[in-house]
Amino acid sequence: MTEPVLTAGTTFLLTDESGDVPPGRTTGLFAEDTRHLSVWQLRVEGQRLVPLSARRDTESAETVLVPSAARGGTPPFAVFRTQALGKDGLTERLRVRELLGRHQTIEFGYRAEADFADQFELRSDRSYDKPGGRRTAEVTDGTTVFSYRRADFVKVTTLFAGAAATAAPGGLRLRAELAPHAEAVYEIGVSVSGHRPPSTARLRAARRAVHQEFRAGFTLPAIGDRHLREAVHRGVEDLASLLVPVPGVPGARVPGAGAPWFLTLFGRDSLITALAALPYAPGLAVTTLRALAACQGAELRPDRCEEPGKIPHELRSGELSVFGQVPYSRYYGTVDATPLFLVLLGRLQERGLAGTAATELEPAARAALGWMERHGGLDSHGYLVYPTDTPGLIHQCWKDSADSIAFSTGEAATGPIAAAEVQGYAYEALKHTARLAREVWRDAATAERLERAADDLRIRFRTDFWLSEADFPAIALDGRWRRVDRLGSNAGHLLWSGLLDRPQAAAVARRLSAKEFSSGWGLRTVAAGQPGYHPLSYHNGGVWPHDTALAIAGLARYGFTAEAAAMAGDLLAAAARFQYRLPEVMAGFGRDETPEPVPYPHSCSPQAWAAAAPLFVLDVLGGGQD
Repeated sequence: MTEPVLTAGTTFLLTDESGDVPPGRTTGLFAEDTRHLSVWQLRVEGQRLVPLSARRDTESAETVLVPSAARGGTPPFAVFRTQALGKDGLTERLRVRELLGRHQTIEFGYRAEADFADQFELRSDRSYDKPGGRRTAEVTDGTTVFSYRRADFVKVTTLFAGAAATAAPGGLRLRAELAPHAEAVYEIGVSVSGHRPPSTARLRAARRAVHQEFRAGFTLPAIGDRHLREAVHRGVEDLASLLVPVPGVPGARVPGAGAPWFLTLFGRDSLITALAALPYAPGLAVTTLRALAACQGAELRPDRCEEPGKIPHELRSGELSVFGQVPYSRYYGTVDATPLFLVLLGRLQERGLAGTAATELEPAARAALGWMERHGGLDSHGYLVYPTDTPGLIHQCWKDSADSIAFSTGEAATGPIAAAEVQGYAYEALKHTARLAREVWRDAATAERLERAADDLRIRFRTDFWLSEADFPAIALDGRWRRVDRLGSNAGHLLWSGLLDRPQAAAVARRLSAKEFSSGWGLRTVAAGQPGYHPLSYHNGGVWPHDTALAIAGLARYGFTAEAAAMAGDLLAAAARFQYRLPEVMAGFGRDETPEPVPYPHSCSPQAWAAAAPLFVLDVLGGGQD
């Protein structure tokens, strides 16, 4: 099951149910991909406390803890633990209350360690050499300081507790002298920046202000349907909790892809999130476009898949990225972010919401178009393609697991690969950019060329990708131009982009609505019964809310309103079971197999495009009625 997580920008805290960080796990206090606390354990009289209750939001947690006692025993005291997170780190407020009506002296404290591991170490099964890396732990001016240095890469964790605590290299020690029924209050700070974090009250007030400002950027209609209303409002709050700063755009923030491991700008995720929110928060779309334009590819860098005009996949700042041991410092291994950039800009302008952005971003849009044609494969292959032998990810479409693009025989597809849904994005990108060229940039020649290219792509796709026996599109073409015949949910994206003709769309709508794809909670990524299907596979059977939501929007685009409404009902039923916070991915078990949706292990929650999925549904259904 997923551990509790608190987030604040690129800082997050992953704990057990008591708020502790036990040794030997992937839990900890992280900032910018580096783990600043690998152990953080509250101990009283040397013993672990038992959690009685916990209340958490995305930035703070309150836990009531007592000493372990025999059945029927009465705990001598209780600890009320409040944890709040900010960009500078963690603040803990402890209230220790005497419960037996007598004087008590209670010895307690924190065991702390900082290994400064890179999150990519923790998420993989391999270790990395770190030549010259050195860790220290010392007590300075009454504070405990952990530090790590490797060349110019320096990280520091500082424990602040004031005069009430005794600092030690392994943590902090405190003593509470309690009168009968009295309580003592302590506040401890764990800094990842060198600055002592503010009090829990100030951190909470600051986060409330952030949420209020973000909500003010949304104009939502009245929503009569209770499940849709709750899912939409919870999703907006979760997007606010994921806000991260944008490199190259001072003061700007956009939702990071997801907690805990993806709290950074992600091209594909950020764009689909902004597309979902577009009717209600056009400012988020503009900020997202500016953010991605600021780090658009400018040169040929095979080590990180960078090419001129290409929109990045992700940006990282951890040790392994900084030293080039993983390629993700500024990684461009995505084939779909670039066309989605143009789709978002085009839809923004189409709705009359772009303001000056369509003119301001013309150079970035033309560069993105140039990448699609020259480097992305439109000119040389006729489709957008990606190789499978570059650094980082093997597959560079949204289903980016190593086994996600395979034939029904189990044979892995090799590149250059033309993923089906990416051609839908390319088609829509060409259409939108043609309209921008004609109406905004006053370039009729480019508009006509792009319109011809879009029409040609659409005609070829309908033949090249169609599996006549299955009456369904292939998920991809491989490097030998063979149809990859596993049946996947990618077809729903083709409805969303409008690439299919009417008979093909009807065939896709029928199949996606049938039990092989529809789990009763959403859309399986691979049809049940297909070779390679597994209900607990990330991309070969799991149910992704954003994937389902795009299919819902696509069904509605072609007029399949009953099918769209039924699929939306399934997704909202799942949302209700998760307290309206849709996770990144659910298991593919059917609603007829289990009365509750089964969480996928290690699923991110909150996760940006899952949080945004109800906004796609809202755009299709409107406010609805109770």
